[in-house]
Amino acid sequence: MTAAQFERLAPSEAEALLCARFRALAACGCPPDDALVLASRVDVDVCGAISLLRRGCPPALVPALLT
Repeated sequence: MTAAQFERLAPSEAEALLCARFRALAACGCPPDDALVLASRVDVDVCGAISLLRRGCPPALVPALLT
């Protein structure tokens, strides 16, 4: 999702999307502070991020690898 697409969401849709992304990242073991940062990066594919995290990639490197 691009930032422009995210900005067109209704506030309730944006909140639901960010919450779902955060929960998915936290559920795969991402520390909460890192999960919050990654969840807010709507340009980062959350499925790709989870895949990298499960393979041991440090959370700080995920955005650079997926954008």
